Amino acid sequence: MNRLGLSLSDLSDPALAALDVDVCMSHLASADEDVAQNEEQRERFEVAREQVSARRYSLANSAGIALGRAFHEDLTRPGIALYGGVARAELDGKIAQVVRPEAAVLQVRELQAGDKVGYNALFTARSPLRVGVLAMGYADGYLRCWSGIGSFDWQGRKARVLGRVSMDLTIVDLSEMPDCKEGDWLAADYDLPSAARQTGLSQYELLTLMGKRFLRQSGD
Repeated sequence: MNRLGLSLSDLSDPALAALDVDVCMSHLASADEDVAQNEEQRERFEVAREQVSARRYSLANSAGIALGRAFHEDLTRPGIALYGGVARAELDGKIAQVVRPEAAVLQVRELQAGDKVGYNALFTARSPLRVGVLAMGYADGYLRCWSGIGSFDWQGRKARVLGRVSMDLTIVDLSEMPDCKEGDWLAADYDLPSAARQTGLSQYELLTLMGKRFLRQSGD
């Protein structure tokens, strides 16, 4: 990948031989694809393994794990898979969703037919409509690409995103959940593979976009 690290030509340097190396590692550039580069990298890593003395050797990332035992070496490094990301089709159905962004309802509003929602009036109510204003927006990493296509879950019911996502706020349709009220929390539909297909963002971007204003907490 020519990012950080050493090239094969550097491995014969006497300074490297003098080091006490715990883990010698490389990183697969295209493990999420079926390309010749994967096997080429594995073969190059075996050459490096012969030249670098270390306690353990590591090559496979999340996608690399699905390439098979030949790529596992002594230590695998699952990354996005730990957060619910599915890096290759072989892992589909074997990795559960982990990250669920949630936002509170700040205000419930009753719209009339003809009322418009959000910047540039991308949505117009065709009939009376109950909507909720959520405390989440693109400043949190819930980008404008979710405008009109995103949805939130509340007690098994879906509230679709209406209009354009704002910096700090998102408006959703509460017409199917009349018992949802101000102060209730809704969870964004954020299954990573599905969300990536919807938005055109990578699963990695979807995770790293989430800002510091989210309070991180583990589930039960």
